[in-house]
Order: sequence, then structure tokens, then C-alpha cells
Amino acid sequence: MRLILLGAPGAGKGTQAQYITEKYGIPQISTGDMLRAAVKAGTPLGLEAKKIMDAGGLVSDEIILGLIRDRLLKPDCANGYLFDGFPRTIPQAEALRGQSVPLDFVVEVDVADEEIIKRMSGRRVHPASGRTYHVVFNPPKVEGKDDVTGEDLIQREDDNEETVRKRLEVYHSQTKPLVQFYSEWAASGDSAAPKYAKVSGIGSVEEIRDAVFKVLEGK
Repeated sequence: MRLILLGAPGAGKGTQAQYITEKYGIPQISTGDMLRAAVKAGTPLGLEAKKIMDAGGLVSDEIILGLIRDRLLKPDCANGYLFDGFPRTIPQAEALRGQSVPLDFVVEVDVADEEIIKRMSGRRVHPASGRTYHVVFNPPKVEGKDDVTGEDLIQREDDNEETVRKRLEVYHSQTKPLVQFYSEWAASGDSAAPKYAKVSGIGSVEEIRDAVFKVLEGK
């Protein structure tokens, strides 16, 4: 099973990725993790990337694709892989296609912006333990206080409404066009094209998981 999961930040991709990687015994390939591992291992690409990152630059798509090619040769990718956070842009998707990296599915987890804002801006965290709550979906017993210690809960900067809206803007301008790219490629009749499917990200995690598996199993 070789696939890409698409969806806005806060759509629940991370949770679904866990279910998929467990079920199919495949690794979740995150470009961030790969970069850190390559830098730590001091590989030629890692050293090149480190030089760019130390200078405050953005690592090029060419380096990222080189890391992906290296990563796909590892034995744990024999049964497939799940791309996490890649591709983010049309040029990256075109480069991936140009490299003939095999893909079976592209699955979009679809959640409306207002729902995402409600989900993310309602999150509250107990900094010391990492316990998370939600003012609507999973409220603490006492408003603003951790259930276990009674200490104050905080709202992370990432979760405030303005930050969430900005992240959604970036997603819509850079990453959402991938939906069109992959759905058009799937409809083109090209035998190398992955199947494209949209799954609603509204409902319980189990309901969404079952809908994703249904797609992946062609039911």
C-alpha cells in the first residue's frame, strides 16, 4: 500500500495515518523526520541540507526528493509507505511523478475550515503532562484546570484562532491545489496514476478510519 494523505492542518490526518501504518505494516514517511535523520547521520544529502538550514534557507525540492529516493530503498518500505506532509506543492507533486515514485492512492480527509477552527481553537493543554482537553468536545471537570493536578491549562500559540486561520490560508494556496492535480491525474486514464478518493473527516475517529479502509480496500 503506497499512498499520500491530504488534508488541512487539524483535519485528523495524523490519527488516520497511525491506523493505516499499523494495518498495512508500512512506515509513515515524514520529510521533517528524514531531514533530521540525514543530518544526524551525516549523509552527503544531510550535510548539504544542514548547510542550507544553518544559513536559514529552505531545503530544495531536489534534496527532499533525493532523501525520499534513499528512504524508499530501506527494507521497511517493501510493503509500501505513507507520505506525511509531502508533497506540499504542485512542483513537488510533479517532481514525484517525474521520478516515477509508485503510488496506489491519494486520500483527502475533508473538513470545512470553520470546523477546523472550532476544533483547534478549543484545545487546551496541561503543559507539564501534555494532557489535552477541548472546551466543547472534551472539557476538563473544572473550567481551565487540569483534572489530575488542578493546575492551569493553556492554549498553545499554534491553536489560537488567528494562527489557525493563517495556517489554513497557506494550506489553501499551496497544498489544496494538489487535490485538483491528483484527481485530474486519476481521471486521465494513465495507468501509473494513483486512485483518488475524498473521505469526510467529520464523525468519530473510528467512523473516519472505517471510511478510509473502505476506500483502500476498494469496497
